[in-house]
Amino acid sequence: MTADPADDTRTRILRAALDLFAEHGYQRTSLRQIGERLRLTKTAILYHFPAKENLLAALVEPLLADLEALLDSAQAQPTEQARWAVLEGWVDIMLAHRRPLGMLFHDIALVGRGDTYHRLIVIAMRANDLIAGPDAGRRERVRAVQAIAACSDPIVFFTDVPDEVLRADMLDGVRRLLAPLPADAGTPAGGARTTIPAPAGETPPRATARDAAPGGAAPTTPSGVSGGAAMASRRRRPGRPPALRRDQIEAARRMHAAGTHSVNAIAAELGVSRATVYRHLTAS
Repeated sequence: MTADPADDTRTRILRAALDLFAEHGYQRTSLRQIGERLRLTKTAILYHFPAKENLLAALVEPLLADLEALLDSAQAQPTEQARWAVLEGWVDIMLAHRRPLGMLFHDIALVGRGDTYHRLIVIAMRANDLIAGPDAGRRERVRAVQAIAACSDPIVFFTDVPDEVLRADMLDGVRRLLAPLPADAGTPAGGARTTIPAPAGETPPRATARDAAPGGAAPTTPSGVSGGAAMASRRRRPGRPPALRRDQIEAARRMHAAGTHSVNAIAAELGVSRATVYRHLTAS
């Protein structure tokens, strides 16, 4: 069976758009340029894609659909099998969609206003939950977010490494990240965490009541730690802002969509409550 001419034109437009987005970036690529590359008019492009945003959404759709199918399948499995089904499947899907992933990584802010962004949020949250497991504590949830980043980011930065080599390196790193703690550094039967030994030359963090709080309340960590772990130095105080500025909203959405920050971490970074962060993440 021969391909439908309309479908073939649509496919050609998507392929040309991906090439141009990769060469010049989404912002600096116009529909006119896409049409010129294919010897089509801008009107012909608009017939298939009413706006440039529709092109971006169509390019990442296969990636999102594959991730959603992976999570649906993993969710039916026992905890440990589900965890590794997600991690290994995530790496395979990211490798299969290397070019759209690179485009999404560089232009993530551009999908922060529509359905594509909200699907990314849901996918990231589902993946984090499956990797962390039921009744996960703070450490497990932090490691889950780190594991997802380890299964995605290297693909963008190591574009010249063959798939099979990069896959092996990434999964080896994730296994090391999720390796069990030594027996004396874990969580005793009573539920209180003991202090994890610090590397030589470093001062270990002091345990606090919040470290053992059920439900993963924000922990106290040493001052000077960067990123989401800096929650220690940012105790929430009365009078914190009830809302976020537009630039803060965009930053929160980028961090959460990329899978590098939990809602707790974003709230601590911006000095607001988790409820405030959730409200802006789910707002259309």
